[in-house]
Amino acid sequence: MKRIIILIVIASVTAGMLFAEEAILINFTRLAADIRVRTSEADQETAPNHNRRTVMDYGQVAGGSYTPSQRGMMRTSLAIEQWEVVFNSSARTIPTISNSFTREAPSRQWGTVMGVRIHFPSGPQFAKATIQPPFQIPAYEPMAEVDDDGNILPGNGNGITGASRFENEYGIVKNVGTIRSVAVNVYGLNFPHGLNVILIDADGNERIAFMGYLNFDGWAELTWNNPQYVFEVRDRDLRLYPLYPDTMPFVRFGGFRIDRDADRPGGDFITYFKDVKLIYDKAVLDTDRDINDEEVWGIINQRESERRLFEMERFGQNQILRFLEYQRQAREPWEPLQRDFGFTPTPVDE
Repeated sequence: MKRIIILIVIASVTAGMLFAEEAILINFTRLAADIRVRTSEADQETAPNHNRRTVMDYGQVAGGSYTPSQRGMMRTSLAIEQWEVVFNSSARTIPTISNSFTREAPSRQWGTVMGVRIHFPSGPQFAKATIQPPFQIPAYEPMAEVDDDGNILPGNGNGITGASRFENEYGIVKNVGTIRSVAVNVYGLNFPHGLNVILIDADGNERIAFMGYLNFDGWAELTWNNPQYVFEVRDRDLRLYPLYPDTMPFVRFGGFRIDRDADRPGGDFITYFKDVKLIYDKAVLDTDRDINDEEVWGIINQRESERRLFEMERFGQNQILRFLEYQRQAREPWEPLQRDFGFTPTPVDE
């Protein structure tokens, strides 16, 4: 009898695995900088600073007072070194902000991965550091070609009938129903801090999955399994939903969050990330439909075009403010450093 029960359980679990989809939500080995976008009029550097596939032009939402040259510098991307580390309010100080950032890191096993340095407060206080993209990853950005200067050229695809620019390992997975599990390839250095993955659904709701602690050495795949996932179909809440003109549900990568408990050591923390994977149920099955509803009505095209514009305006204004602040920033070396320590710091543009 026990044997039969065990076989039934194994069959049920296997059936659930057969129908689940697996996809890489974001792959940092694809986000290495491979093109150069000028950051100021005096910028003569040639080292890449942006990722071609994920370049976004926020100059199109800027006002009319900027010159064509200034608009040409209004570019950002998901290049690894463009990501940000944001602390909770009680941990946000000048030392923690200045000493926390991301870097490209060469891995013998994977190639280029994301390296993160976080400088936690030294005092006995709970601290949270969120590693987030420079802008909210767009779900409806159409496919496009990008030249060597970061100019976005019109492409053949779009976010409606084909894959958008940020699908296929760049931060967006569409047609996601119930998530069964999340996995992260992360490099540990025996730090006792907790790792969380932030996921954002089509309605803008954030879901935080606690992956575990980083108190190990080397690469490991940490997994979060959804405790509310129901494997047996007969036990699920079965409903029918309208197929059209509802848009396709998706999951957007919102970043990582590192939690440091008050009784844990502060100061510098280092880790590395390779990718984030999802195992999920499809929201809508792929079927061969007799009529192309979108071709007749165009409702989703209009709706998602409006969302694309909204997404661009939302992140574009913040990027413009940062661009203006960067242009106002002093470029000369700081004389006290030269006087007190006997060396000249590298200027910002060099």
